[in-house]
Amino acid sequence: MTATMDRVTPFENERIKTFTDGGDVAAMEAALAEVKRGLGRSYPLVVDGQRVQTRKRIHSRNPAVPSEIVGETASASGEDAQRAVDAAERAFASWRLAPAGRRASVLFRSAALLRERRFLYDALLVYEVGKSWPEADADVAEAIDFLEFYGREMLRYAQPQPVTPIEGERNELVYIPLGVGVVIPPWNFAAAIPIGMTSAAIVAGNTVVLKPSSDAAIVAAWFVDLMHEAGLPAGVLNYLPGSGSEIGDLVVGHPKVRFISFTGSKEVGLHINDLAAKPQRGQRWIKRVVAEMGGKDAIIVAADADLDAAVEGVAASAFGFQGQKCSACSRAIVEEPIYDAFLDKLKARVASIVVGDPRNRETVMGPVINAQALESISRYIEVGKREGRLICGGRRAEGEGYFLEPTVIADVAPDATIAQEEIFGPLLAVIKAKSFDDAMTVANGTEFGLTGSVYTTDEKKIERARDEFFVGNLYFNRKSTGAMVGAHPFGGFNMSGTDSKAGGRDYLLLYLQAKSMSRKV
Repeated sequence: MTATMDRVTPFENERIKTFTDGGDVAAMEAALAEVKRGLGRSYPLVVDGQRVQTRKRIHSRNPAVPSEIVGETASASGEDAQRAVDAAERAFASWRLAPAGRRASVLFRSAALLRERRFLYDALLVYEVGKSWPEADADVAEAIDFLEFYGREMLRYAQPQPVTPIEGERNELVYIPLGVGVVIPPWNFAAAIPIGMTSAAIVAGNTVVLKPSSDAAIVAAWFVDLMHEAGLPAGVLNYLPGSGSEIGDLVVGHPKVRFISFTGSKEVGLHINDLAAKPQRGQRWIKRVVAEMGGKDAIIVAADADLDAAVEGVAASAFGFQGQKCSACSRAIVEEPIYDAFLDKLKARVASIVVGDPRNRETVMGPVINAQALESISRYIEVGKREGRLICGGRRAEGEGYFLEPTVIADVAPDATIAQEEIFGPLLAVIKAKSFDDAMTVANGTEFGLTGSVYTTDEKKIERARDEFFVGNLYFNRKSTGAMVGAHPFGGFNMSGTDSKAGGRDYLLLYLQAKSMSRKV
């Protein structure tokens, strides 16, 4: 059945499982066992609906047990990339004309299938990217939300749009798709971000070449199969894992590519933006770049704050999923009168964090994503030890995998390396502020502007932060992570990206263009 506005219920966020229910625990344990039996499978490219194997392979490893291969994928060559773009261009000719209701129906069916297989996707995220059970389920729940939300959004944009009436004319404005897009997602929200970016582009009538992260290529392969099972025509979504050096610049710079949707590091995002800005021979448009990049997010703890709540919010924001979130708190800026008390409570709270294999239900913090990340974060920890006072952590944790202790370094200067550079790991810098004015200055004192949080009971401080804390997502008396689709449209300022506001009512406009038409009557 084709979706229409009058046939869909209002959007509601999917509930995130806490695994306190015995049935959920049993279902998750069964899913972990089932996924384990399928580890090591081979996944081909998917180009124009055809499965293509290649000699070169990409191995996705379990970061908790690096000797364990989660799966292997084909690795695309330049020729494969060219075929994928050509296939997407051919498919666009018909997909752009598909009614919005038909396109939305594919997303709704995909959401239903993902909901049915939720625990299997949870389990795969545990194995492939090292998420704890609740973190994995939150990732999958957000993916379901994106499918449901963007389907409804496309139905809204397909409705007659309000224009000012002119006597003697019949005027209308319609939204049409852009064309072929390249979607380059990260590994850290391995279900939610690829599914959200890709589904938004597709429901708007575009076709996609999906280049997943090599560290999360298996869950992306599952998603591509899911979309085709839900009725997506061949060529609309092409699965193209491969090395960035071999195919990344090729697809970004390709003259047939109309837009690039990217989530990842500042350095790669700026490179993509630079390359996309240079027109190629045969290119007929200015490419659009949708970029969500890094963060150096701060939580301000005012002297009047609820100290226990602030400690909990900082710990959850800094060490949830090992600090591997662009929204993670990497700076706690604490007013001087409560600074020492805050550190004492934070040290005790961090000591309670269980580090280990995320297959175990009790694990709170699993491994970082790979050996390169482990090495990079470890270097920052050593720098931090010289730039401040080590409160806790600072070492590798036990186990074969890429485990690090949650690390807190206090007495850090606002301009210190660990207070300025995105680390993307379980390392928190604590900075003492002389006053709330000083705290606001420190908070805004980086090149990023993604998320921030303020713990205070003073309404004047809240109003001040509303006006002056320069971030795309600002929270009061709650953690800086955990944006919900629809409720907290997500995207940041400055070097944090193009403020794309994923999960918001403006997001689909990034994948659409407006056509105004007038007829004399």
